[in-house]
Amino acid sequence: MGDTRTTAEQTPVRVFGGPTALIGFGGLIFLTDPAFDGPGDYSRGKGRSLTKTAPSAIDPADLGPVDAVLLSHDEHPDNLDDSGRALLADMPLVLTTRGGAQRLGGTARGLAPWESVDLPRPDGGTVTVTATPAQHGPEGCEPISGEVVGFVLTAADLPSVYVSGDNASLALVEEIAARFGPVDTAVLFAGAARTGLFDGALLTLDSAQAAQAAAILGARRVVPVHFDSWAHFTEGRDELVKAFTAAGLLDRVQFGQAG
Repeated sequence: MGDTRTTAEQTPVRVFGGPTALIGFGGLIFLTDPAFDGPGDYSRGKGRSLTKTAPSAIDPADLGPVDAVLLSHDEHPDNLDDSGRALLADMPLVLTTRGGAQRLGGTARGLAPWESVDLPRPDGGTVTVTATPAQHGPEGCEPISGEVVGFVLTAADLPSVYVSGDNASLALVEEIAARFGPVDTAVLFAGAARTGLFDGALLTLDSAQAAQAAAILGARRVVPVHFDSWAHFTEGRDELVKAFTAAGLLDRVQFGQAG
């Protein structure tokens, strides 16, 4: 799969805070979960809200060309906010959940878990994007927390990339590893997100689980996202460093080129 330096050159990842990152793969640019609004309280309805604590590291106008958005889900403002929704209108393709595509319309295309789409590359090849299952909370959470997907990017001549989306299930990571492992780059949504739902149970991986996920996937490089800029993310960079150090995997972690 090549060394880490080669991986970074072949698959550059820029992170902007929260779950938002740009991934270069096969000559295409992919944007994950666009959330660019400023700090403040964002309503979730029924008297609930999420609090953003820091601004994005980039203005969406400065992103440059994007070929496709990888949107894990559209129903929570920390994954798709007002600025992100406005951006989608100009995107040539938005890959997301089946329900999300129906709600968003436009260029949104819904993918069921394990469903794939082939995208043409500038060099004449293709990139295959495969939707992967994700569980945004404890077992049986979907009626409340909603449908979520992750993504795997593959190409015949390139190291693979896994984007987890908001997933709290290591059992699902094992299923993904069985189909695609080892993966080269794992963009893991971490942060140990917790809210009043499910008595404070984890809605995303905590730091120790993120390290376990990296081991399960056999990931050569791990780029953590979704661990800062929101009050309901209960573990940040320090906890990730501690957990990956304890697992003997810190040398695989790259916190991404800042925006």
